[in-house]
Amino acid sequence: LRPIGSPLPLGLLALAVGTFTLAGLQLAWIPLAQQRDAGLVILTFAVPLQLLSCIYGFIARDSAAGTGMALQAGGWFSIGMTTLTGHPGKTSPALGLLLVGAATVLLVPAITASLSKMLASLAMALTSVRFYLTGAYELSAATYWKDAAGIAGLVLAAVACYAGLAFELEDSRRATLLPTFRRGTGHRALTGNLADEVDGVQHEAGVRTVL
Repeated sequence: LRPIGSPLPLGLLALAVGTFTLAGLQLAWIPLAQQRDAGLVILTFAVPLQLLSCIYGFIARDSAAGTGMALQAGGWFSIGMTTLTGHPGKTSPALGLLLVGAATVLLVPAITASLSKMLASLAMALTSVRFYLTGAYELSAATYWKDAAGIAGLVLAAVACYAGLAFELEDSRRATLLPTFRRGTGHRALTGNLADEVDGVQHEAGVRTVL
């Protein structure tokens, strides 16, 4: 047990930048000739920051946050690498299948997070939708899927920005200034005492001898 800053704002704001960049490519805000630049931006900015958020999510004993950020980082790494190395304008059915799979498994931490942090859960669920739509485009090459994925990406960027700000303010001020829709253990984490936080710690994965 150690005091650390919440890794959620970092992961969510990195998500906002990554999805906004890809949306710009999908909505033709930037020319196809710069596709590889977009892939490089995603790889060098969004992926490492989400991985860092993932690591500290597990250190903070929040499995849903750690798992969610790790799955997102994996999805964005695949998108970034394919965008960087692929031919401009060409789709990748292999990437499409991976994104459909990533979108599906991302629902696991999204559902788990909904039991305590609804705002974080919403960001994960919207990322899942964004991955589904992008995967559908990669599998079909239909432009309407690409447009839908780009629009979903902009919505996700807005929600991720708000969530990052809300959790950052909450962590720095030790109080909820913008609604984060915490409930259950998520609400008790801010309103309870130290005894509430260490209650049952002997049963957590980092303490017990068998996972």
